[in-house]
Order: sequence, then C-alpha cells, then structure tokens
Amino acid sequence: MADVTVELVSVERMLWKGTASIVTAQTTEGEIGVLPGHEPMLGQLVENGVVTIRPTEGNKLVAAVQGGFLSVSKDKVTILADYAIWADEVDTSRAEAALGDSDSLTKARAEAELKAVRRSAES
Repeated sequence: MADVTVELVSVERMLWKGTASIVTAQTTEGEIGVLPGHEPMLGQLVENGVVTIRPTEGNKLVAAVQGGFLSVSKDKVTILADYAIWADEVDTSRAEAALGDSDSLTKARAEAELKAVRRSAES
C-alpha cells in the first residue's frame, strides 16, 4: 500500500507526524483529497475547516483547523494551521455556546470544532 508522509502543525503545537494513505482538507478552492503521488500544490485552508488523515496504521484522525496552508510535495503533505484541535479534544458544550458569539474569529473556530466532531463520528 502506498503512503505519504504527513505533518499537521498549528502555531501552538505539532499535532501529528506519520504516514497516511489519504489526507483531506477544506481549502478556499473547495475540499481536496491528497493521495500518495499527488501533484505538488499549495492551498489555503478555510477559516472554519476540517482536516482528515487516514494513517497507514490506526484509526482516522480528524482535526478542526482555522486558517493556514496545505503544502503538497512529491512525497509529503504539510498542513500549517493558525489553529488546530483534534475532534476528540473539543468541548462541544463550549463550542455550541460560542456559535452565538459576536466575534467572528471565535464563531469560526466553534464552527470548525463542531464540524470536526461530526466528521469524526462518521465511519
């Protein structure tokens, strides 16, 4: 099975590094799936998006991301997010309450977190 090296990094921390069979991310141009051997590219992540990583070993990983970039080279995918949190780390009560916040940054972050939680629950 072919794989690609993946790094998911936020401003605050390195979330994950390993090999995966596919990575999907929501960019300003739409949702993109990256398989091993994908053409090199650079994409801008949306402000309330989700990144899904299917590791070569283990369960799928889902993260809420806010802003940043997705860089694809011949054998590596690097996701540099302004903010990122794993779906299983999200406090859904806090995120749901933040949806009514007047601060657009807080609201976008809450939207991304709730999307990641929903996507993580999908099989």
